[in-house]
Amino acid sequence: MQTIEADYIVVGAGTMGMAFADTIVGESDASVVVLDRNSRPGGHWTTAYPFVRLHQPSAFYGVNSTPLGSDTIDEAGANEGLYELASSAEVCAYFERVMQRRLLTSGRVTYLPMMEYVGNGVAKSLTTGDEMRLIARKRTVDATYMDVVVPSMRPTPFPVDTAVQCVPLNVLAHLREATENYVIVGAGKSGMDACLWLLANGLAPERITWIVPRDSWLLDRATIQFVGELWEDCAIGRTELVEACAHAQTVDDLFAGLEACGQLMRLDPNVKPTMYRCATVTRYEVEQLRRIENVVRLGRVERIERDKICLQHGDLAFDASTLFVDCTADGLPRRPVEPIFAEGLITLQTVRTCQQAFSAAFVAHVETLEDDDESKNAICRVVPHPDSELDWLSVTLGNLINSIAWMREDRIRKWLENSRLDATTRPADLGVQESPRYQEARQRSRELTGPAIKNLERLLAS
Repeated sequence: MQTIEADYIVVGAGTMGMAFADTIVGESDASVVVLDRNSRPGGHWTTAYPFVRLHQPSAFYGVNSTPLGSDTIDEAGANEGLYELASSAEVCAYFERVMQRRLLTSGRVTYLPMMEYVGNGVAKSLTTGDEMRLIARKRTVDATYMDVVVPSMRPTPFPVDTAVQCVPLNVLAHLREATENYVIVGAGKSGMDACLWLLANGLAPERITWIVPRDSWLLDRATIQFVGELWEDCAIGRTELVEACAHAQTVDDLFAGLEACGQLMRLDPNVKPTMYRCATVTRYEVEQLRRIENVVRLGRVERIERDKICLQHGDLAFDASTLFVDCTADGLPRRPVEPIFAEGLITLQTVRTCQQAFSAAFVAHVETLEDDDESKNAICRVVPHPDSELDWLSVTLGNLINSIAWMREDRIRKWLENSRLDATTRPADLGVQESPRYQEARQRSRELTGPAIKNLERLLAS
């Protein structure tokens, strides 16, 4: 059995694995082995539906060392006026470039594609079947723990009659024959993307039926443009968010305040959302989604029979001309929180809600510090993926607590100020003019962060 030794064995070449490896290579002299069961880096991006794009600006996604995109504002389309969003093809090409031109050229990285990690330092080739022993002199890095899944990565999770057409949304971009009616199953970002894609390609909204088990609070993409000329407005908007958290009397009062100041949106103003999954859209996209009137709110799908779809709270008949589109994969599963740093092991998790790239790079930076694991874990407080409405409160609370702790340490604050992946701390190279308007908002935010934390704790306890 072949044996390879390195300081770090990184299991998974998706976003988190790549971001960790990039920072470790850039901030230390460590050697790294990166292995992945796919034939190229990029993780779920390599199999995601072709019309998917980033939720957030390309400017703060990927790895810390290498910009993604051209730092431009879109002048047309659903994202008009906002910073560009990389497509799946762009993201895959980007990670390929990072691996080939950044990591491998360092001379300290070994890349092992088509390798399945079976545990206990053993990996197995998916092409030859041969096993390999991997020895981590410092730590093994689990970059797969967050377990991102897209519909094409697993079978349909509910029984489907063999006479029924039910496909993952990847198939939509490869249709060669029109279908009379479409049923979109799933209310997350994938379901939204499927609906938006069909509408953008000329399908009349009355030909779409949308199965929405839970309505979601949505992030307005305009509020997370922490880049260039849009940074100041977003920073001021974030102050309004802190104000809402500090002053809300009840949970309902909080969400009303967040909706009023534009931080959150909902699909139907008459339906109270119970879900929050970091789904990020523009107001134009919300307007398009509202064109779909056949929205079915009868719970999750239990099975699809020959002539009906059976839901938790009722059935819905359909005819043979219907194409069911599965958009139900849990792209951001809520995993149990594990210590990030342990003896011989790093388990990558998010330390800022739904910011996988930033979190992995940040953890790598903390790993380079001369601290013990207890201290490192104190710096890297996990902020897990949200699921329910109340999770918005808990992840916002986690973000605020982490931010205060990080700003108190010069070594951490300086890293944040110079990290292109940090979407909230003003990077030194942005050249943002600290206007009186911004300075006033900044001071107000500092004054209200403490009360906001206490109030969120109170609301969660109640």
